[in-house]
Amino acid sequence: MQVLDQVEQLFMKETTPAVNVGDTVRVHSKVVEGEKERIQVFEGVVIGLRGGGTRAMMTVRKISFGVGVERTFPLHSPQVIKIDRVRSGRVRRAKLYFLRDKKGKAARLKEVKNEE
Repeated sequence: MQVLDQVEQLFMKETTPAVNVGDTVRVHSKVVEGEKERIQVFEGVVIGLRGGGTRAMMTVRKISFGVGVERTFPLHSPQVIKIDRVRSGRVRRAKLYFLRDKKGKAARLKEVKNEE
């Protein structure tokens, strides 16, 4: 397993953001359309983190035009340019899948004050 860990270290990003479940994040990801390449921003609430090392994944959920949209981002992918934490939410769960059933004000999370 030590050899596998050494190989994984080559592909891990140096700076991983301090993101927790319940945080509202802005993910800048690279999108390729034909021959053109652009950066697309996806802003939403982190509803789950899973995996470790190079396999770490983050699921982000937002509401777009009244429809819930979820995307799963690999944290150490070269396609993910930057992750900005907009605000921190206070949660008591590791996975916030219950937000899928909530709408409007019921889907809001309490904000953490004086974190940094």
